[in-house]
Amino acid sequence: MKRVLIAFLAIFLLATSANVFAEGDGKKEEKGFKIPDSVVKISKENTYTNPTQDLPYLQPSSLAEELLDSADVAIENPDLIRILNESTINDSKLALGFRASIYLGEWPLSYESEGTEVNWEYQKVNTNYADNRGGRSPQKLTYTQEQQKKVNGGLTAKMPNSEAVKKMMMIKATEHTNLPLSFETVIGQGTKKSNPYNVAPKKVGYLNSFVPAANEKGKVTYGEVYLTFKGGKRKLEVKNVTQQGIGAWIPVQDHLSFSFVATDQPK
Repeated sequence: MKRVLIAFLAIFLLATSANVFAEGDGKKEEKGFKIPDSVVKISKENTYTNPTQDLPYLQPSSLAEELLDSADVAIENPDLIRILNESTINDSKLALGFRASIYLGEWPLSYESEGTEVNWEYQKVNTNYADNRGGRSPQKLTYTQEQQKKVNGGLTAKMPNSEAVKKMMMIKATEHTNLPLSFETVIGQGTKKSNPYNVAPKKVGYLNSFVPAANEKGKVTYGEVYLTFKGGKRKLEVKNVTQQGIGAWIPVQDHLSFSFVATDQPK
């Protein structure tokens, strides 16, 4: 009897394990965003202090939330939400027979991301070198920023109300990469990093530095926004909705990607 129970228990455990593995195979494994080993953070060493880029997240007021929920199209534009937050409407004037339509303008309403990638060598900003052709032992080469460099990003095409579009794209790119992004970053002259690179005898070593940047691609939804009052109700109506594809390059603040090369002849 004891042997029968043990055999039954073994079969049960095997069946349970098979189900677990089958369920596991059906799940998609989430991959984290991996930063290459060649990329180094320099926020403490940077001789130029880059301003912190605060993402324009806004908490809608009760009125703004009511109006946003009333629209048939999703509205995420932080500039438009700010205007709604600063607005007030007196309910006593909303009589049953009162009708009005107020044109608020044409706005980029939302941005839908279709993909985010990072070019770790987006723009070269510095080169250090060491000539060890006459040496008998390895020579150490470290990074020192020779000149101050400013790296700018931007949209890949002209867009109406481009500043609002850039804000929405940066929010999405930051969520996807978890990197400190900004459309402008500066590497200060004299910035140093002590990580050594060995240049062998009879070699010339070159240490190139690059500012990384996120490449964000997606679609922007535009529409004409109206604030309407009808039958004692207030709501947002969006007309003439269109979509445009757009891309953007957004540099990574206070990060550098290093590339080391050793050759027989100077470049």
